[in-house]
Amino acid sequence: MNDDELGQAVRVLESYNRQLEALTDQVRLLQASRDEAVRASRSLQAIADAKPGEEVLLPVGASSFVTVVVGERKKAVVGIGSGVSVEKGLAEAKSFMDGNADSISEALKRSIAAMQEVSGYAEDLQNAIQAEYSRRKQALPMQ
Repeated sequence: MNDDELGQAVRVLESYNRQLEALTDQVRLLQASRDEAVRASRSLQAIADAKPGEEVLLPVGASSFVTVVVGERKKAVVGIGSGVSVEKGLAEAKSFMDGNADSISEALKRSIAAMQEVSGYAEDLQNAIQAEYSRRKQALPMQ
């Protein structure tokens, strides 16, 4: 490997590392989104299972809950994207949330697979760069 090839390999490795950082951020965001959809689905199920007049603990975020009394009208307002929300029956709202969680889980799997692939390339390239540096160090005349 000549100096130009070594320099290019180092730049490619830096690019792989930036890609890994971006993929790591994406995985964290997808995990948080999936967890939020699962919590929403569980909350909707808890309300659907409760009888009118019963109390239910609902998560409001940051590990905090409020106690609510379930009414006769069992509807939910669900965000469907682009800042648009619609009213749905609880079963339909829960099904929508479950579908979101499933879609996010699939995207999460793809992101993790991409992360593993890039990580493998980066590791191979790092090993090749390290081997070249070692070869060059051994080739230096002893002083």
